[in-house]
Order: sequence, then structure tokens, then C-alpha cells
Amino acid sequence: MSETIKLSEFANELLALAKPLAAFDMPLMDAHGATLAVDVTANNRTLMKSGSRIRSTQIGLAASAGLDHLPTRPQPRVVVISAGADLVEPGSPLRDREDEYETNSWLLTTAVKEAGAVGYRVHTIPETAEQLKDVVEDQLVRADLVVICGESHDDSFALIYSVLQQLGQVRELTPLIKGTGKHAFGSIGPDRTPVVVLPGDPIYAYISTELFVRPMIRSMLGLYDIHRPVIKAKLKNDVVGEMGKTSFVRAVLSDEGSGMRSVSALDNQEDLVTLSDATGLIVVPDSVSALSSGAEVEVLLLERRFN
Repeated sequence: MSETIKLSEFANELLALAKPLAAFDMPLMDAHGATLAVDVTANNRTLMKSGSRIRSTQIGLAASAGLDHLPTRPQPRVVVISAGADLVEPGSPLRDREDEYETNSWLLTTAVKEAGAVGYRVHTIPETAEQLKDVVEDQLVRADLVVICGESHDDSFALIYSVLQQLGQVRELTPLIKGTGKHAFGSIGPDRTPVVVLPGDPIYAYISTELFVRPMIRSMLGLYDIHRPVIKAKLKNDVVGEMGKTSFVRAVLSDEGSGMRSVSALDNQEDLVTLSDATGLIVVPDSVSALSSGAEVEVLLLERRFN
């Protein structure tokens, strides 16, 4: 049986692997999207502060000061590997009832890009552990972080985990999140590249990406705001949790105009549509089994716009 771990402990273990990337001077146009490693000054004036993302306005400001390079921490290169014999590429027909469309590599590669990384998508259908090992080793040359997941029913987890054990030091566990599956993490390859294995179910793979992988990426970037913001809101309908585990309920936020935002849990939480529609995740603490309508709750923001 997989070892269990508290969310905060797991997050801290992963952040310990996600050290800020080494800084270097980068050509001005290439620096877009990276993070300033030190303050940038000109004429005894601080133009840009260390730890800020380099946007188009910072590029223009640097150019106006005559700079053609900026001291940066580069965007981490994140390889997302989805492995499973029953996974079928979108656009191709399903062969039988065991097959499922490969979702995670599309979902998570774009999610890591949204977090500030350079994402590389890899879909493989390994028949043996040796084949998967070859794929992972090939990807290490371009990876600062590797994220791997398998099929939704997690049958491929054992294969993935056994391969990673051959490549480095990894640990299997299950964070105390309602509904989630097995995870693994560690470092692999000659450069001890951080690796995270997520559940095969797309909903929980995405939630774990938000909770654990996104902060790793932003830590590698050298940013200060590595976590999604959490706000207070008034709950408009009842939600169910689970004692001993934290629940993350997909929800939609609204602004009532009184200064207090409200939040409504979406129906059919097992439907992938809820990920597309949600603008936040209601956090149901592990100390309660339910939250009632009218309660003030914490909501992890997925977007900064409200309906």
C-alpha cells in the first residue's frame, strides 16, 4: 500500500528539488518570459527589480536604456510524458472499450506553459519497461523537470515507477487529497533531474499540477509568487469533503458587488467539463466532512476574471 503524506509536507519535499535555475546574461529578445536575476540599473536608477518576469514592457524599457542583454533565470524546460498501452491519440479511432483518448500530455504541457515553463509533450505507448526507460533517458537531455503520468485507472503506474527506480532515487506516496491516486517523486539521470509522477486521472493530474508542479516551476524561475492566490468567498451551495483528506471542489466565482465574492460548486465533479468551466477550487479542509451554503470558504483562484 502506498505511503500517505500531508499536502504541505509533499509540497515542501518537491520544492526542495526545484532550486532556481542558474542565472546568465540572455539576449534581449530571448529573455522574454524569463525572470530577472538581479536588479537592472541605468544612470543610478533602478529600472527593473530582481525576481520579476520579463514582459514586453521590460524588453522595451531595457532597449530604451541601450541594453541588448538582461541577467536572467531562464524558463525551466519541462518534459511531460504520458505513457500507457491503452492511450490513443486524439483524431484516431478507439480500438476497443479499454482504450481512452490520451488527455494528460495535452492538458499538462499547456498547464506548465501557463506556469511559465517551456513545455515539451511526449506520448509513448511502451510495451516493455526497457522501451519506456529509453524514452525517459532520451528526454533528459532537454529537461529541467520531468512530469509523467499514465492511464486513468493507474495500471501503468507500476511500470512507470519501476523504470524510474532504475534511473535514480524515487519515492512512491499518496497525498491526503480526496479522490486522488498514487504519486511519485525524486531525481533521475546523471544530472539528478527532478521527476514527478502524477495520477492518470486527468482531473487529479491537473489538480496536482496546480498544487505541486506549478510552484516547482515558479521556484525554478526564481519568482516570489510561486503559489496561486487564495481568497475568501461566500459559499452558495453545499459541498461534501472527506475527514482526514483535503478536498478541492471545482467551482465558479462571482462578484456580488458588495465587496464579498461568492462561489458556487459545479455539478458532476467527476466530469472533465468542470475543469474547463472552473475559475477556482473550493478548499474543503481535512478537519470537516462537508461545508454548508452560506459559509465563508477559501478558494484557490485558477483565473483572475469572474463571471
